[in-house]
Amino acid sequence: MTNTKPIIAILGASGHGKVIADLAEQLGYAVSFYDDSFPEKTALEHWNIVGTFSDLLSNTSRFEVLVAIGNNEVRKQKCDELMQHGFSLATLVHPTATVSQYAKIAAGTVVLAGAAINAFAEIGHGCIINTSAVIEHDTKIGEYSHICPNTALAGAVKIGKSCWIGIGSQVIQLISVGDYTLVGAGSVVVKNLPANVTAFGSPAVVVKSDKKS
Repeated sequence: MTNTKPIIAILGASGHGKVIADLAEQLGYAVSFYDDSFPEKTALEHWNIVGTFSDLLSNTSRFEVLVAIGNNEVRKQKCDELMQHGFSLATLVHPTATVSQYAKIAAGTVVLAGAAINAFAEIGHGCIINTSAVIEHDTKIGEYSHICPNTALAGAVKIGKSCWIGIGSQVIQLISVGDYTLVGAGSVVVKNLPANVTAFGSPAVVVKSDKKS
């Protein structure tokens, strides 16, 4: 009797893609990479790159897909196109992550090693909850946001869509961060941040506004 592993297509042959592929193998998947560097580039470490994004969209096999692209807006664009073509977005949770039975994690999100997601937290579509990030109780994270390694979000924090919360940052309880906002590495957020800004420091202050049309 053959034991065929389920296939997962990973879009994005990058350093982040390596981390996702490693996790996918631990979870029992067989990995196929797709990247627009193909055919000039045909492998990422020992994993084969088998085609471009267009090749993936035209593939008639509807296996699960994970978009391993760090840029939030590009990740959203690719996920939207994949879903429009009938693909299912995988949700991958590392075996060493701790996820409450009462937490909610939407499709296309990855939760990496050592992360903790506590009771009644909600994670939107296509997010990256990176290594050793802490998402406390009742915290809500909007779609396509990236919570970087060793970041701590206290209870009932609200993070908007397509946010970037930089490595080692801390957000105290009950704080809101608006859509498309970037929080620089090592920041401590103690006041609400509006949408479309860059903020950093301890305490974090707005240093740039980038209004979207």
